[in-house]
Amino acid sequence: MTSVLFVVSEEGYWGEECVDPLETLSDTDASVDVATPSGNKPVVDPRSIDPENVGEETSEWVKEVHANDQRLQNPKPIANANADTYDAVVFPGGHGTEWDVNQDKHARALFREMIAGDDQKALVVCHAVGLLAFTRDGNGGFLVDGRDVTGFPNEWERNIVDDNDRMPDGRKLPYWVEDEVKAAGANWDAELDADTSVTVDGDLITARGPESSHEGVMALVEALGVTPPA
Repeated sequence: MTSVLFVVSEEGYWGEECVDPLETLSDTDASVDVATPSGNKPVVDPRSIDPENVGEETSEWVKEVHANDQRLQNPKPIANANADTYDAVVFPGGHGTEWDVNQDKHARALFREMIAGDDQKALVVCHAVGLLAFTRDGNGGFLVDGRDVTGFPNEWERNIVDDNDRMPDGRKLPYWVEDEVKAAGANWDAELDADTSVTVDGDLITARGPESSHEGVMALVEALGVTPPA
């Protein structure tokens, strides 16, 4: 059976970017596990369940899955996840990933091993694309160097942080995803004129943000060859 691991932030994941891929893959014949950096329950970004931001339907959907999905309620630590047992890994986004997942040595090692593996895939969404800027390959080079990617663009970030890069909740954003990923050598194109942006570069699939998360997971479904949802 095809097996997929979700690596979800404890500092604030964006609801739709986790729940849509999680539910979509759960409707296929793949098995799905969830991990977080320390094994504690993931935290959903309050802005991603605010009806004024995302709409009432998405808000209620995310809150229901977040509260009741037992995989989200009982995650494993990333350190306990064995890359050899999974066919794919999914990194949902959210600003919270900048403080934990993207900086976690076990997350970077897992990502590196999955990309280096035979026929294994990775889907990385939104701010989680920052993980690519901090992951090196077996030769010490940046894993993303020369690869085509999309992700959360600077143009959108400017509309969220203040002049001192502080988030609405007061936290200081440590880096901007686009800047770091481009500095690591990626071929970056967030396709700002398009409604959605998903880039497939071999075994690596990246998605720009919440509105691209479903298209991203469907690209993963196709790449894995699992039975798609009805």
